[in-house]
Amino acid sequence: MTELDLSHADLSGLDLAVGLLTGTVLRGARLVGTDLYRAHMEGAVLEGADLSRACLTKAILDEADLRGAVLVAASLGSAELYGVHARAASFRGARLNGASFLDARLEGADLTGASVRETSLKAVLDDRTRVEGLTGTVFGPARLEGSGPPHELAGPALEKWLNSRGAAVQVLGSRPAPRTDARTDRASGNVHDRPFPPAGTPSTTPTSTSSAR
Repeated sequence: MTELDLSHADLSGLDLAVGLLTGTVLRGARLVGTDLYRAHMEGAVLEGADLSRACLTKAILDEADLRGAVLVAASLGSAELYGVHARAASFRGARLNGASFLDARLEGADLTGASVRETSLKAVLDDRTRVEGLTGTVFGPARLEGSGPPHELAGPALEKWLNSRGAAVQVLGSRPAPRTDARTDRASGNVHDRPFPPAGTPSTTPTSTSSAR
């Protein structure tokens, strides 16, 4: 299903586990309860899609467009979300244990009642990001944008910011080892440490077409 245009399609409840949806356009699509376990969805366009209760465990969504997407009660355990655009997306009640939100954009996202455990939250947040009832443990640092100049939040400062907004989260002191990015050479194991992209700057990184395993 790579690079197909499936905008507004209803794929609810289908078994798409280990599927190849790299670059697939699913704008406004319904994927309620869809099984996307280990699916390759690098660069997929899921703007406004409904993925409520979907299984995205171990899925690769690097640089996917999740703006305004609904992932209520979805499972994203150990999912890879490098550079994902998730502004105003809803992760209410989602299971995010072990997920990697590396360089993700979560401005205005709703994480109310979501669970995290050793989740990498090196993401862009703002005052509209909702974290009430977010529970568990995360790795930082995160970057806060919005009112005032952007600045990094790490350790106790990130923990205070989250918990003052209704979360019950512990920020872990050590960070996980860097993973091999899906768009680098997996065989060579080369990992590039890239900074946060500036707000509003589209990515120019090519999308991976590596096969699902």
